[in-house]
Order: sequence, then C-alpha cells, then structure tokens
Amino acid sequence: MEFSALAFVHEAVAILKPVVHAITALGDFSVAGPQPAPIGPAPSAAPLSPIDVIPTSGAEGSHPAISLSPIVLFMQADIVVKVVMGILLFASFWSWAIIIEKTGRLGRVKRQAERFEQLFWSGKSLDDLHAGLGSRGDNHPMAQVFTTAMREWRRSFEGGTVNAGLLPGVKDRIAKVMNVSIGREVSRLERQLGFLATVGSNAPFIGLFGTVWGIMNSFSSIAASHDTSLAVVAPGIAEALFATAMGLLAAIPASVAYNHLADGVGRFATRLEGFSDEFAAILSRQLDERAR
Repeated sequence: MEFSALAFVHEAVAILKPVVHAITALGDFSVAGPQPAPIGPAPSAAPLSPIDVIPTSGAEGSHPAISLSPIVLFMQADIVVKVVMGILLFASFWSWAIIIEKTGRLGRVKRQAERFEQLFWSGKSLDDLHAGLGSRGDNHPMAQVFTTAMREWRRSFEGGTVNAGLLPGVKDRIAKVMNVSIGREVSRLERQLGFLATVGSNAPFIGLFGTVWGIMNSFSSIAASHDTSLAVVAPGIAEALFATAMGLLAAIPASVAYNHLADGVGRFATRLEGFSDEFAAILSRQLDERAR
C-alpha cells in the first residue's frame, strides 16, 4: 500500500509540473500598449517659383517636313515610276505640239477653201482659174482637187475632140481622180491624229500602273521600317497619285482635241466631196456640149 501511494504521488507531480511551468510563463508575459508616433519637424513648404512647361513634340515631329512639289516627287520616285512619268510627260508635250499644229492647219485650209470657192464661182473660165492657181502655187486641198480634175480633163482632149461614146469613161476618170485626191488630202489632215487618240485612251492606264507600283513601294517601306506614321506612307502615296495626275493631264487634252479635230476634218472632207460633185457636174455639162 505504501508503494502504491508513492507511485501515485510521483505521477501527480509529473502531471502538474508542466502546468506550473505554463503559469510561470504567463506571469512573466507583459502586454505593451500602442506607442505614439514620434513627432518630427514639419516638412518645408514647396517653392512658389513658376514652373516652365516645355511642349513636347509628337512622333511626327521627329521626321523632316515632306515636300510635295512635282520636281521633288519625280526625283524621289522609284525608277519604274520615273519611267512612267517620263513617258507621260513626253506624250503630253507631243500631244500639245500636234494639237497646235493641226488646229492652225485646219483653220488655214478652211480660210483658203473659202477664198478659192469665191474665186471659183466668180465667173472666170476654168482654164484661166487653173493657170492662176499654177502661177500662185496654191497647194491647199481644194485647189489640189481642182488641179487634179483639170489635169485629167486636159489629158482627155490632147488628141482633139472626144467621141460621144467615150464621154462616160472621161466622166468616170475625172470623178475617180478627184476622189483619190480627196482621200489623199484628208489623209494628210488626219496624220498624227491617231497619236492623240492613243494618248487619250491609254495614258490613264499608264498612270494607273505607276500608281499601283508606287503604292506597292509604300507598303514595302512600311514593312521594312515597322512604322505606319504618315511621314513614312505619305511620300510613296504622293508619288503614286502624281503618276495618275500626269496620266490624266496627258489624256484629257488629247482626247478633247482628238474629238474636235476629227470632227473638223470630217466636216472639211464633206466640203471637199460637195465641191468635187459640183465640179464634176460642171465638167460633165461641158463634155456634153462639146460632144454635140
């Protein structure tokens, strides 16, 4: 019994020993309250001096100014676009040269035809009129038609009088030589008008080719520089549009002038044909009188 009591006391001491240590620790623990923040010196006031504001430039400000003058656009263009512009510039200059020359010539032959018709219907004999044309050296279209018919007329009577049975052949030859002369003179007036028609119909497409090529170069510049700003895109687009403008500049005057000149030549050809019919009627009447 005594041994059991000692064992029990020993176990009780072992159990209470941790509790005593815990109470001792709680007694040593002290809770610290919040400490007030230290009060330091007040910060100095901000200066009241004015602040200088320097404006900053945007992304485009770092790029140089873009010149859109025609000469600068031509010099900065790609070699293909330069060739296109050169072709259009040559076509424009040559078209204006043809327009000026043909306008002056058409007006001149109209005035010469009016003077000749006044002389033709003045009552002078055909032989005297033919001799006067040879002495003055008139070579306008209506005079050429008259001279060709008179030359065939004289050839028909070189052997004397003409038999009545040969009169239809003489009339037919005179009509044919006048028709040939009219065709030759009209062909001279129409010479180089085909160039105006070609420029008027094809120059816009040539300029469009330059435009497409310039836009392709602009896209290539964008891809190479990885920059889509206006300073990178604008030069190529301006060159491309300038090629189109040159195409229109060459095509519009050429087309308008071709229509005007072709109409004038057609009217003058009709006038020549009317004169040849009247002159053929006069010669036919004189042939009939000689055959009687």
